[in-house]
Amino acid sequence: MIKNTFCHIPGIGTRCEQMLWDLGIHSWDDVRRDEIDRLPIGGGRGRRLFNHYLDESIYHLERNDPGFFSDLLPSDQHWRLFDDFRDGIAYLDIETTGMGSLEDYITTIALYDGKKISWYVQGDNLDQFEEAIYTYRVIVTYNGKCFDLPFIRNCLRIRMDHVHIDLRYILARLGYRGGLKGCERQLGISREELDGVDGFFAVLLWDEYRRNRNIKALETLLAYNILDVVNLETLMVLSYNMKISNTPFAQTHCLPLPSQPEPPFTPDRATIEAIRPRPCPTNVFSLPLGL
Repeated sequence: MIKNTFCHIPGIGTRCEQMLWDLGIHSWDDVRRDEIDRLPIGGGRGRRLFNHYLDESIYHLERNDPGFFSDLLPSDQHWRLFDDFRDGIAYLDIETTGMGSLEDYITTIALYDGKKISWYVQGDNLDQFEEAIYTYRVIVTYNGKCFDLPFIRNCLRIRMDHVHIDLRYILARLGYRGGLKGCERQLGISREELDGVDGFFAVLLWDEYRRNRNIKALETLLAYNILDVVNLETLMVLSYNMKISNTPFAQTHCLPLPSQPEPPFTPDRATIEAIRPRPCPTNVFSLPLGL
């Protein structure tokens, strides 16, 4: 989609880009330099900028540089980076002991690049995360801008200056809200054995592992954390396809849904049921007398 994009060029918004598409200029290859004067891109300065950034775009795409486009594109258009830079993407999600107080810390981190799953655990291999994450150019998260990345920066002192696609905002613009699990349900993605397990429950799983060295609790936590990142890929493809459907490229650029990898951990149902918070009992004093 990047080669079909013009709205990263200063002075070219999405409306102007649509006008170019309507004129049959669907990609950079369709631009005839000797006819730029006829395009609806402003005066002489606008045409010079158009020429300059077109050349720069070709240069940076050939060098597989997503940062050039990320810096120029509006944040709500970062979905356009996905297909062209997919080989350098990592889907990222963290679990923590809380929402970010001074005492809270990261318990596990999951990474998925569409082929390989990696996981990092506090007290085990969390120190290896920094080297791993810098093998990728782009990260995809859900609400990572507000939660995951600040937490990683504060707790692990890692810059996390990657190109970042945050699906929370892309999905919200498409009409899907309610957190990661809510968006999954609305889009028909099932969590099966992990249905009902959420971020609060992840804290309980870590506490069970830390206090009682219950390895099944850790494996269930990792299964949950890894499912988050695996589902991020599916959500990214669905979002990309929905965005593409509003362009002239709906028939040519639509992507197939990814296959699900074999999970390295299986959630333990007995552990989930054992630590699941129980609802408060009915207040007997509110019952009618005589019952």
